[in-house]
Amino acid sequence: MPAMSDLLPLFPTGQSPCALHGLYLALNLHRQAVKSDDVLIYANYIASVDGRISLPDTGSGEFMVPASIANPRDWRLYQELAAQADVMLTSARYFRQLAQGKAQDLLPVGTGKAYADLAEWRQQHGLKVQPDVVILSNSLNIPDQALAQLDGRRIIICSSEQADDKKINHFTSLGINVLICGRQAVEGKRLKTQLIQAGYRSAYMIAGPEVHRSLIQAQVVDRLFLTTRLNILAGNAFHSILNGDIDAPAELKLLSLYLDQQPSSAQLFAQYALRGTNK
Repeated sequence: MPAMSDLLPLFPTGQSPCALHGLYLALNLHRQAVKSDDVLIYANYIASVDGRISLPDTGSGEFMVPASIANPRDWRLYQELAAQADVMLTSARYFRQLAQGKAQDLLPVGTGKAYADLAEWRQQHGLKVQPDVVILSNSLNIPDQALAQLDGRRIIICSSEQADDKKINHFTSLGINVLICGRQAVEGKRLKTQLIQAGYRSAYMIAGPEVHRSLIQAQVVDRLFLTTRLNILAGNAFHSILNGDIDAPAELKLLSLYLDQQPSSAQLFAQYALRGTNK
């Protein structure tokens, strides 16, 4: 059983130590989009103190989450965020990694015994067994064998007007809806509109820093959950939570901050609201 006082609340102040399990599940993110024509979009990352979320793999050279920051306690909260999602937003890159056996896991919510409570929670709150999946891709380079692993889940691909018609027709023949959400690339505001039209109220963004940049630029990300593992990785080749330029700094409001008091996984769990959004 998890300890009942393994997290030390740092903000807001005046709270008592609390358990890890249920920390994010209590947020009820699936109910935060108050208006019927809105959707809550939230992102989640784990990083080192010096801002590394991924480093190049020594074998393939592909950027992966370092083992030195990945840990089961953060993964539990990752799963709790997934449990509250109507839909998960990811990239074609994830499916290419999945086809190569290099993805962290099949898209949550986890089906093991450790996550049985999350499956039950979704059922109690009227959510599907698993969230739907929206794939953001300009190239449409998405392996069929990886998509097949999501059998039984609704899959939507969002692409741009530059997408190859043959690839669009191919995915359409597989029963996958392809939506055009931009001219040169997928645009955040058009993506949000499509999510709302599809009836989604909560969308969990687990794509990489380039997708994150485009959604931050469009001011459609409402919440950012950031785990900071208390170590320093260094290195010149790395990814942070956002790659590329944005027009102006994205201002954040700290909503909560917890210190994980487990010596084996010293880390901070922060939740931010992005200023300029309505939620």
